Parts: sequence; C-alpha cells; structure tokens
Amino acid sequence: MASVNKVLLVGNLGKDPEVRFTPTGRAVCTFSLATSEQWKTDTGQQERTEWHNIVVWGKSAEHCGQYLKKGRQVYVEGAIRSRRYDAKDGTTRYITEIVTQRVQFLGVKPASTESPAHADPEGFRSGDGGDSPESPSVTDEEIPF
Repeated sequence: MASVNKVLLVGNLGKDPEVRFTPTGRAVCTFSLATSEQWKTDTGQQERTEWHNIVVWGKSAEHCGQYLKKGRQVYVEGAIRSRRYDAKDGTTRYITEIVTQRVQFLGVKPASTESPAHADPEGFRSGDGGDSPESPSVTDEEIPF
C-alpha cells in the first residue's frame, strides 16, 4: 500500500532564521513558521495560529539565512519528520519538523542597497545542487542543534 507524506504551508517567519553547519560543512537552516486560520462562530470571529519548525539543507539553507527575516512570508513544501535528540541538560527530547523540498519567498522583499546580482531569489528547490534533504547520509551527530 502506498503512502504520502507531503506538507504545503504558506506562512510568516516568527523570527530570523538560524544557519549552522554540520561537522562535514553542510549548511542547515532552521526557522519557525506561523500559519493562521480564521473562522466565524456564533460568538464572533475566531483565530488559531499554528507554529511549525522548518528545516532547510544545503545551498538552499544558505539562501534562507541570507534573504529571509522575521515576518517574511514564504511558501514551504516538504515532509513531516519526527526525531529525538539529547538536550544539553542530558534529557531526551522529541521534535516534529518540516524538512523542506522547496522554499519560495513571498510577500514584500526587504529594502536593500545590494546590487541586482545579489537580489533576493524568488524561490528554489532544497535539492538544488545535490543537497537533497532526503539524503540518508544525514545522521543525528551531524545535526548541530
């Protein structure tokens, strides 16, 4: 039986992205993304915001770190992944993340004095340049957080 693990999100960054590098030199970018939904009830308008942990690998991670800022709207395509890790205090923790396959920058580009050669790219696939987030060679030891 086939299965599907596909997530499509459009939301706004909750804080500036953080870029780190694995011991092998591979870039990984993480950021939180807020999505909101609104609906009407008998008592008025209701709203709920959901926060998603986003992970971007490779050259795409470097682009996100360079061009994304808190509040920027983005489209994210990826898969849900859950993993466990040992926190600095020695406790075992669990986290659910969206590992991206595609990120596209939306909304208003931030004001910049950079030359057009360094202009904000419209979007990219996380797998550009062979940096596939699905790579089985990524181990827990490589994840710098």
